[in-house]
Amino acid sequence: MSKYRRKLPQLGDAPFITDGGLETTLIYHEGVDLPLFAAFVLLDRPEREAILERYFARYAEIGRANGTGVVLESATWRANPDWAAKLGYDAEALARVQRKAIAQLAGIREQYETSRTPIVISGNLGPRGDGYRPDARMSAAEALAYHAPQVRTFAGTEADMVAAFTMNYVEEAIGIAAAAQANGMPVAISFTVETDGRLPSGEALADAIGRTDAATDSHPAYYLINCAHPSHFRAVLDEGGAWRDRIRGIRANASKRSHAELDAATEIDIGDIDELARDYRVLQTALPRLAVVGGCCGTDHRHVEAICRALL
Repeated sequence: MSKYRRKLPQLGDAPFITDGGLETTLIYHEGVDLPLFAAFVLLDRPEREAILERYFARYAEIGRANGTGVVLESATWRANPDWAAKLGYDAEALARVQRKAIAQLAGIREQYETSRTPIVISGNLGPRGDGYRPDARMSAAEALAYHAPQVRTFAGTEADMVAAFTMNYVEEAIGIAAAAQANGMPVAISFTVETDGRLPSGEALADAIGRTDAATDSHPAYYLINCAHPSHFRAVLDEGGAWRDRIRGIRANASKRSHAELDAATEIDIGDIDELARDYRVLQTALPRLAVVGGCCGTDHRHVEAICRALL
């Protein structure tokens, strides 16, 4: 029997897609103002909520057209207490919008899911601080206490799992994994890396995965890499090691720029779509269990469609 209370079909051999860069798509392609880069506020704006629904439905359509599964990540990457407080959300309002985010995805699943296109709903968590810089670092115990309310809220919804993205130091990842474990939820942990393939904290990716597994009895269902271009981490993967089997997902940036350069950028960099798709295909040789593919900053449905075609 699985150690998870909810079955995750992406742990099998079938391919899955997920979405691209939600926030950059909304800002640069939809012309939406996202205060503090927070997409969850659109769920409280009836005139904007439909934009989110169309965004996620497009990826469900891509999955169905290509016969792949789909992992839908809720628009809640910024929906933790520190960021939400700056936007006027207290704990009650924050829990309400998190539940609403999952309900929106459940509606899309009901409309688009088929036997060839299973749809997984994931409650998305982001870092307490800046995704590019490991500032305001917490201990694992502090991170557990901080993120537990959000995980607990997702556990009471139709979410099949939770996922933490753009983790830039290990202790926060351990705390989130422990919170998921305490609430009986599967969790995926996604680390980001700099151009040298190391976490912004300086830790090696292999060590980060190993430490997180060791601290949580290997509770994470799998790991991902996000918010970095394949050229930033390909060499690290090519070094080999059994730890690579724990990586089942990639959500790469379109741009080859560093985090610092992206932070200073005023225009979107969509990179070379076809080249990025080829990069993903090459990554398959280093990641034998790669199953979930999507994008991050600068990517949109065009990138994900190209990646999907390249891998299938």
